[in-house]
Amino acid sequence: MTLIGSRTRRRTFAMCLCFLLVAGVTLAQRRGRRGWDDRPGSFRGGVPEWKNDEAFRDDIFTFARVRYTSWGGNGWGRGGWRTDYPDSDLNFSFRLQQLTSLKVHPDGVIVDLDDPEILNYPFVYLLEPGNIELSPTEVAGMRNYLLNGGFMMVDDFWGEDEWYVFYQQLKLVFPDREPQELPLEHEIFHIVYDLKEKPIIPSVHHYLNGQLTERWDAREAHYRGVFDDNDRLMMIICHNTDLGDGWEQEGMNQGYFENYSEKFAYPLGINIVTYAMTH
Repeated sequence: MTLIGSRTRRRTFAMCLCFLLVAGVTLAQRRGRRGWDDRPGSFRGGVPEWKNDEAFRDDIFTFARVRYTSWGGNGWGRGGWRTDYPDSDLNFSFRLQQLTSLKVHPDGVIVDLDDPEILNYPFVYLLEPGNIELSPTEVAGMRNYLLNGGFMMVDDFWGEDEWYVFYQQLKLVFPDREPQELPLEHEIFHIVYDLKEKPIIPSVHHYLNGQLTERWDAREAHYRGVFDDNDRLMMIICHNTDLGDGWEQEGMNQGYFENYSEKFAYPLGINIVTYAMTH
């Protein structure tokens, strides 16, 4: 089985992903905030909505959030896989269509690792895996997705204990593959926005408390990659950093917006999507 439309879609994205606004753009902070809502797309809380031309119906980028099994149940509480939902997904999708010529779905979707439908999404986002505990079907589903052309971004987990939990689950998926630290020179840090550092992005609440990290043993951000047999980067693991909060909380505080959302979270997120869709 191959990822549905993966090669065709990547060629299309590579051709149409010409950036209208690039590094140095100043974003206007949006103050609108949402309360939490259980229905995708039903409570946008001020995030502008847009419509895509029907001619691009099959070439629209959709932000796909991974639902996974974790300790204490299936993650239906506020933690786990649905952390920052739906704010981060809606805000990032809005900024992606605002800053690029990419056709973007305004709402996004939730996907399961063991659902064949995941093969329809070349890019997926998995966060807070510090208590992840994959079922055998999820392990097989993740392996199948990644080896057949998919790209996964892992985000928002901190410290050595959470790394150990995620690493053990990753080894179930790929017993013979080791995540590798991506050097700052890697293209993913420069493909659109030219980052000069690998940022630690704390939550807005830690920022407001004067904390630049979220754990005592998380003093350095790590961006690690998992590669397939053809040296294709198929997973980026963002550890000791929280891009999702930079997206979700852009309207909470002006200083946080300028120092983290605008400076790092959106530029790096756009870089990652661009790299994923063009390689």
